[in-house]
Amino acid sequence: MAPVRTKSLLVASTGGHLAELHNLVPRLGLGAVRWVTFDSPQSRSLLAGQDVVFVPPATSRDAVGLVKDMVVARRMLKAERYERVISTGASVAMAFFVPASAMGIECFYIESATRTLGPSLTGKLAARVPGVRLYTQYPELAGGEWSYGGSIFDAFEAEALTDPLPVRKVVVTLGTHERYTFPRLLTHLMGLIPPEWEVLWQVGATVVDTMPTGARRQVPMAEMRTALAEADVVISHAGVGSALAAMQAGKRALYVPRRKAHGEHVDDHQVEMAQELESRKLVVAREAEDVTLADLRSAAAWTVRAAPGAAPFVWNSSTDEEDLCP
Repeated sequence: MAPVRTKSLLVASTGGHLAELHNLVPRLGLGAVRWVTFDSPQSRSLLAGQDVVFVPPATSRDAVGLVKDMVVARRMLKAERYERVISTGASVAMAFFVPASAMGIECFYIESATRTLGPSLTGKLAARVPGVRLYTQYPELAGGEWSYGGSIFDAFEAEALTDPLPVRKVVVTLGTHERYTFPRLLTHLMGLIPPEWEVLWQVGATVVDTMPTGARRQVPMAEMRTALAEADVVISHAGVGSALAAMQAGKRALYVPRRKAHGEHVDDHQVEMAQELESRKLVVAREAEDVTLADLRSAAAWTVRAAPGAAPFVWNSSTDEEDLCP
């Protein structure tokens, strides 16, 4: 029996990269898809019931993880026929783009919305792979080999509540990156949030001397969605996945960027992300040491809702949009 033909291979690391691609899919005009990502509570919950292949996890600038993923990529691309590979990063994108391009398979890279000033390392590397089509989520960054197709945040708008409720229930999510932690924010919040408030703590790999009661490394997506919907306010590191989850739950998050100077991330792209979303009024952005109870109340006084008529993602003129449809 001939192998089943899969239309599109959707490739992304877990966390914000996966959340972005998942959020964009309804606007991409695709038919049948197969997902490629890492095995995590987020990916299992977000992609439940879908066609998924789990590959070895690769962290930021992880050469060993990249090689392991490339071995899987070559095996997959030889075993079945795929019409295209689409990715939002990070290193796992390169693991699939390199062999896919060599086999004549169309490749599309959509740069993360966190990159407000220019391409990431993955974006720069993708630009060197022959035939990879490059997309930015910011019109001012389009030009040359980069095209503007739209932004994941075009689908949301913020609105002030006429009668906001007092804050009593909080979700704190510090991200789930294995290498980068956020003890500055965790320590500050433990001294700030009143003990009578109900708090769900998703702390990822962050560890401090005295951890908050009930702190959890990672919360399954289904449980997190329920918690976000029921929360009065969400406090989040400035990751795009956390921002999307809060917005989808109708929340204007208190959004705190990690800083490279404190060893909290590879660079300061979260600072740029916080500035971008605050300019759209979709978050309240603050530095870790500056968060106050007044900030939490300010964030809770707004709601975020779906913007009517979010446009389809626009592929550039060299790509016939009909070719992406079944």
